[in-house]
Amino acid sequence: MTRPHRSRLLRDVRTRATASRSDPSWPSRLAADLCDLDAGWRESAEVCADAAWAARASGHSVLGLLTPVQVTAAGPDPVIARTFRHLYLSALRYDFRCSSIHALVGQLPPATRAGLDCYSRALYAFALLGLSRHEGLDLMDEVLDEAGTHAKTLHVLLHGLWLGQDLDQGASRLLALSVRPPFDTGTDPIVLFRRAGALRRLGRYDEALATIDGAMELLPPGDITVHADLVRERSLITAVRDLIEREHRLTGPVAGVPK
Repeated sequence: MTRPHRSRLLRDVRTRATASRSDPSWPSRLAADLCDLDAGWRESAEVCADAAWAARASGHSVLGLLTPVQVTAAGPDPVIARTFRHLYLSALRYDFRCSSIHALVGQLPPATRAGLDCYSRALYAFALLGLSRHEGLDLMDEVLDEAGTHAKTLHVLLHGLWLGQDLDQGASRLLALSVRPPFDTGTDPIVLFRRAGALRRLGRYDEALATIDGAMELLPPGDITVHADLVRERSLITAVRDLIEREHRLTGPVAGVPK
């Protein structure tokens, strides 16, 4: 099968899933479609991440359609089991339920957990990073070795680093990841949004402002929810910057804060 033809088939599968998200049986049909295609983990990640996001945005979260038992059970077909896992863990990620991801992965059969695909391990790393647990950095490095330039996987790791506010060297690691291919073009507004947050945490406020402004310019028109996130980040950057500058004027430079 040629690559363009396979890409069209995967687009059709994604379209069917996102078009019927009010039907509670769509996750099972999606799993069957990916099984018929013998989809790899990258293909599954591409389809499932988008489907889980679209379902959540429409008020039909996967979390209300699948059960943890369906996700943790050792099913007869590995592609179907992986589809359910990708859908459910992605939905938990979008709701920032790091502790739930951590608990769910802990309930997987030992053989399944030992053989987790790269994207599932990235979602587990997201949970650990979001909980500011240092072992998340070690798992992230393992995932990066396998993920290559797979953008969906790298976005999951960026998200975890962004969420883990108390993670040692988390902001620095986020900055490094944000310029790794395929993000090195500087044209992804979500990457720039996460990068701006890291720059703020490092006290580099002027760079943070320039970065978040760049993200706003690149954001597709009409993306109201994400635009609101960018506006909040910009407000936070300016608020912290103004507070530091006011403190400088009143008491002199604060130790450890760049002038």
